[in-house]
Amino acid sequence: MQKNTYLGLYLVIAILLVLPFVLPNSFYVDLAIRMAINAVIVLGLNLLIGFAGQISLGHAGFLGIGAYASAVLPTHFGWHPLLAMGAGALATGLLAALLARPIFKLKGHYLAMATLGLGIIINIVLRTEAALTGGPDGMAVPAFGLFGFELASDKHWYWVVALLLSVSVWASLNLIDSPFGRALRALHGSEVASQVAGVDVVRYKVSIFVISAVFASLMGSITAHYVGFVTPNFADFFHSIELVTMVVIGGMASVYGSLVGAVLLTALPQALTSLEGWETVAFGAILMSCMIFMPRGLVPTLAAKFGKGA
Repeated sequence: MQKNTYLGLYLVIAILLVLPFVLPNSFYVDLAIRMAINAVIVLGLNLLIGFAGQISLGHAGFLGIGAYASAVLPTHFGWHPLLAMGAGALATGLLAALLARPIFKLKGHYLAMATLGLGIIINIVLRTEAALTGGPDGMAVPAFGLFGFELASDKHWYWVVALLLSVSVWASLNLIDSPFGRALRALHGSEVASQVAGVDVVRYKVSIFVISAVFASLMGSITAHYVGFVTPNFADFFHSIELVTMVVIGGMASVYGSLVGAVLLTALPQALTSLEGWETVAFGAILMSCMIFMPRGLVPTLAAKFGKGA
């Protein structure tokens, strides 16, 4: 990795280490936790959309699978939360691997509609299987404990998600700097040229789809245990669009753009609450302005202006 890439990673870690000591109250700690959770999900989604060039409009469905695995398996079957989290990630990975080959034979808006349909199907299943999932009302999630220690306070959860975010950033940077990552970027540029160069297009598409889905599933489980309650809204269409918007605003094919997009779009609704009814208008105007004046996203645009990579 380049030196400035390491510096960015060190800066992220330094901010995460200092942040809980300067935040004024538990509200801001909760907000920081939600930012970090969204950042990890968006990192995985950006690998798929930004680096591999494959759209997904149903990614919240994978988040929902992880969340409900951590709710249903411990509640109804007595599974340990850690085992349930692993089972949810495994089920999500298998589902993604099974569906990726037929889905990624499609192109453009056909691909977008297929992934949208997948997310909608998952959401419908979670709403209709009320005996297991609680239906539209949702269900409570057991507390997460390990070796007799229970994650109960916001500070406990903060350090967990901070560690996960740091590891995710490090893993993403190494992944895109590896032969696998170079194959993804080639795939994004031209599938035909990639095939001529010897890249197994189908295998790389399936692999990155599975990786991205597992990212979402694991953070769905983390979110479920942190919040203590899950509803089908975890997996709805609007949540999927929100995640894609974070990728686009922060900057596609930018690891640090994923972080910036997740932080801004998690914090912005809270910052606009004082506008009393006009917050949605202001939110839309800010997004439009970003896309008009910085169409490549915030981080790539600023990096290009100052002559640095992102």
